[in-house]
Amino acid sequence: MHIKHKKIFAVLLALSFFVTEACTQKQKKIKGDTMTSTKNTYGIGGAKAPEWNVPLWVNGEGEKINPIKLSDYDGKFKVVYCFQSWCPGCHSVGLPSLQQMVKALEGNDKIVFLAVQTVFEGKEANTFEKMLEVQKKYNLHIPFGQDNGDASTRNISNIMYNYRTGGTPWFIFIDEENNVVFNDFHLNTEKAIEYLQTIK
Repeated sequence: MHIKHKKIFAVLLALSFFVTEACTQKQKKIKGDTMTSTKNTYGIGGAKAPEWNVPLWVNGEGEKINPIKLSDYDGKFKVVYCFQSWCPGCHSVGLPSLQQMVKALEGNDKIVFLAVQTVFEGKEANTFEKMLEVQKKYNLHIPFGQDNGDASTRNISNIMYNYRTGGTPWFIFIDEENNVVFNDFHLNTEKAIEYLQTIK
């Protein structure tokens, strides 16, 4: 990892608000005579961001648009918020955090905010229509995507599968060179805003 990216990754790691018990699982591997403990397998922090395949998108006004690709925003810093409409933590913490960041960074054309309903359970509840309701309820004038996945991802969210997210709410920060610099649960919103305000 480039030194610049190591610094960014370290800063963003420090922004983590909390990680649930589900995200603390550890694996132990034995190599020769030594035993090493490997951190949980969630997230791909430090890796190149894989392209995603999310077919359903709306613009900031809730109107259907052509599918958005990660590559559409090369050269920009991307903040991707993953949620499910029935997720209590998404409503109590994640969406309010997203609102604060979007408001604080309004007018900064170097940063793109995207929200994606990453469906991995409750497909009958976490629908495209519910996604639209969330966008309207939180008055978020940013693109929203509906990611139900497909056969290649065992019918769970494409982003969840490829970015190894641990559930919802989940934040992914992708830098201008498409490196994943943060991929984890809730942030310390104020610290995240301070960091994002340095991107110009």
